[in-house]
Amino acid sequence: MDTHLQTARPGQRSDTLLVFLPGAFLKPEEFEREGFVAAVRERDVAADVMLVDANVSYYYDQSFVQRLSDDVLAPARSAGYANIWLVGISIGGFGALTHELSRPGLVDGIVALAPYLGRRPLGAEIQKAGGLRTWTAPETPSDDEVDRKLWPWLQQYAAPQPAARTLPALYLGYGLADRFAANHRLLADVLPEGHVFTTEGGHDWPQWSRLWRSLLAVLPLPSFATATMQSAEMAVPA
Repeated sequence: MDTHLQTARPGQRSDTLLVFLPGAFLKPEEFEREGFVAAVRERDVAADVMLVDANVSYYYDQSFVQRLSDDVLAPARSAGYANIWLVGISIGGFGALTHELSRPGLVDGIVALAPYLGRRPLGAEIQKAGGLRTWTAPETPSDDEVDRKLWPWLQQYAAPQPAARTLPALYLGYGLADRFAANHRLLADVLPEGHVFTTEGGHDWPQWSRLWRSLLAVLPLPSFATATMQSAEMAVPA
C-alpha cells in the first residue's frame, strides 16, 4: 500500500499515529481536502498522520488485512509508535474492524465513520433478535461472508468489563439518514456512552467532516503539552 506520512511538527514526530483509510473509490488526499488533517492540527493534537491508499481493489482481492498489517502497521510499530489509531470511512471503517478481527492487538483505537458493516438481511436478523446484546451468533458462520464473522466479534463490545477491556477503543460516527444507519444503530447500542456521534444527513463528506471534528474533542489523544516527541530523523514508514 502506498502511504504518505505527515509528522506532528516539522522535524519532529509524535509517538502517536493516526492512520486514515478512505472509502471506496475515494483518494487518500481527500482527507486533506476535506479538512481532516487541518482539524487535527487546529486542536493541537500531537499525532503524526498517515494517509493510506487502501483502495477498493484490496477488498476485492481480499488482500486488505495482509497489506495493512505488513505495509503499514508492523513498520509503524517497528518505527517506535506507541499508540496507533485507525480512522476509516465507509469501507475503510469496515477494513479497520475486519483487520482487528483477523490481526488483533496491532492498534489501540478505531474510529469508524459511517462504516459498512455487512449485508442488510444479517442486520435485520440481529434486529429481530432484539439487538446485538441478545442475538445468538451461529457457532460456525454459515458462509464465507466476512460480516458473519464480524458481528460476533463486535458483540464483544456488549460484554461487561473487564471482558471488553482487551478490545481496542472503538468510536462510531454516522449520519442519521445514512444508507447504512440501521446497522450503525445496532453497533451504537452496545458502545460505551460518549463513543457514538451522529449528525443530520447521509453518506458523504460534509457529514464525515462534522463527525470527525466532534470526535476529536473526546478522543483520548495526546496534546502537545503532554506528548512524547522525537526527532523526525528516526526511521519512519515511507
